[in-house]
Amino acid sequence: MSMASPGGEEHVDMDVFSFADLIVDYINQMGVDCVFGVPGGAIEPLYNALAISERFGGAKAVVARHEAGAAFMADGYARETDKIGVCCATTGPGATNLITGVASAYADNIPMLVITAQTPLPKFGKKALQDSSCSAIDTVSIFRHCCKYSTLVSHHEQLETKLISAVMAACNEPAGPVHISVPSDVLRTPATKPSTIDYGSLNNRFNLTDHGAIEKLVMALKQVDNVVLFLGDGCKGASEGIMQFAELLNAPIITGPMGKRWVDETHPLYRGVYGFSGHDSANELLADNQDIELVVAIGAALGELGTSGWNQKLLNDKLVHIDSKVEHFSRSHMAKLHVCGHLPSIFQIINDRLLTVRKLWNTKRSKNARPRNINGCCTSLIEEAKCFETSSPVKPQWLFTFLSRALPKNTRVFVDAGNAWSWSIQYFQRPEHDGQYHLAMGLGAMAWAVGATVGSAAGSSGIAPHVCITGDGSYLMSAQEITVAKQLKLPVVFMVLNDSVLGMVMHGQRLGRAEQIGFELGEVDFSKMAEAMGIEGIVVTSNAELENVDFDRLFTKTAPTLIDVRIDKEEVPPMGDRVKGLAVNGEMAAMPATPGG
Repeated sequence: MSMASPGGEEHVDMDVFSFADLIVDYINQMGVDCVFGVPGGAIEPLYNALAISERFGGAKAVVARHEAGAAFMADGYARETDKIGVCCATTGPGATNLITGVASAYADNIPMLVITAQTPLPKFGKKALQDSSCSAIDTVSIFRHCCKYSTLVSHHEQLETKLISAVMAACNEPAGPVHISVPSDVLRTPATKPSTIDYGSLNNRFNLTDHGAIEKLVMALKQVDNVVLFLGDGCKGASEGIMQFAELLNAPIITGPMGKRWVDETHPLYRGVYGFSGHDSANELLADNQDIELVVAIGAALGELGTSGWNQKLLNDKLVHIDSKVEHFSRSHMAKLHVCGHLPSIFQIINDRLLTVRKLWNTKRSKNARPRNINGCCTSLIEEAKCFETSSPVKPQWLFTFLSRALPKNTRVFVDAGNAWSWSIQYFQRPEHDGQYHLAMGLGAMAWAVGATVGSAAGSSGIAPHVCITGDGSYLMSAQEITVAKQLKLPVVFMVLNDSVLGMVMHGQRLGRAEQIGFELGEVDFSKMAEAMGIEGIVVTSNAELENVDFDRLFTKTAPTLIDVRIDKEEVPPMGDRVKGLAVNGEMAAMPATPGG
């Protein structure tokens, strides 16, 4: 607790348990060991509490270089640990800098506790420095639009109740960020350490399963032969059950771009990604609509990028929508059946029922079986021949095909917004189906992957291999966060796709026949940037140079590595549907025959 000394200066009395200590006590009891943020005057009491906590083996402060990076780190930490991510910032610009990262977490349903400070209560409305109260820059109201819960603690007796309400709101479905704003004088106020709270119950995620709808689905499955499964991003914990469900029905599987992380992409029933940068094999499957009797969408938000612009080939009266989030059903009003509940429980029940009536299905493989591609997957790749090209600069098609084979099993891969999305969705195909491939397509924030990879690696204590794949435009927005990985001694590999342009902007303008403007970045040697920070930098200009990179060595270091990959900027990413969706009427002019055409 900070107190005034006789000379007018403040000092910290470490013997007094304050409300800042109470917040950190809750964080520790929830098993969270990292709080990501940037310190400042008003938030200093919380950092005092974190300093004491770290000394006794509890949660520690991880200092990001920008508050948006801190929020992205909390996002990655939550994804890796399945705990709530925690980030904090001081009042004023510290709080507003968090917003993009918090909004990204909100769009992707990531549980996050956001703590911001306020100037002391007596200074509210008096034009104090960085005043963020309701009579100035009202941060509580700003966060209300990108959080499930946003509140000001206007009296110290409110803090504990509001903190409990916030954490429970963050963890319950649909999960998401929550925000509490605490004046600095409240943070310093002496508190009584609680002793009767069941901290573990704060993390409980309450789910109700609609057993009546499950029975209706089982009855419907008994009456059909041709079923297609469509997986969205919300399949966490249910992937094993879903794969068993597909095998019991011999049902081909397609996914949205973010849903591909929950399926074994080498499985003979998998047909690829539908929607943004998707595979022709997935489109072909749905094009044969007359033979399909049911399309079962699972854990799918049914947004624009995952449905090819809400295409009726997917969204029609043959749809059955299974989800844990009621809000997703608002985009599937045409469905013949909605099944709401805890997905792992739903598929355990359904599979048990189907195993008893397995005789209803033949054991033949789907008539849509396809030859395997270069990655051993039953999906059709656009320009598959370029996966073999050895010319320089490096072809992105080859790069992601190579990474599919070269990265160790269970590598956590975080892919940033931009062309990296397109190339990875199409060409990065893996057998794992435990969610280790990460996109953040809800908001689509550039530089998300840079911070999220650091947060995830911090959450895994550097044990699991981590790779951040980012474009040069995204990396230039947040390059400084690599020094956090250095400070934490995390062996994260940052791979920058360096083509000296904002690739998605450039190709989008070309494909849409728009004016070509604003995409040039100029040449940057990112390896030298890394070396200036005391971090190993590697330049890759050819396939052979990347093949010679010793990933095993990089993943066992106690420091990050940056790989500057010079890619061919003229390669057109598979993003035509996105360009079409940006047109006012959903249409666009015929694509040019060549990127420059």
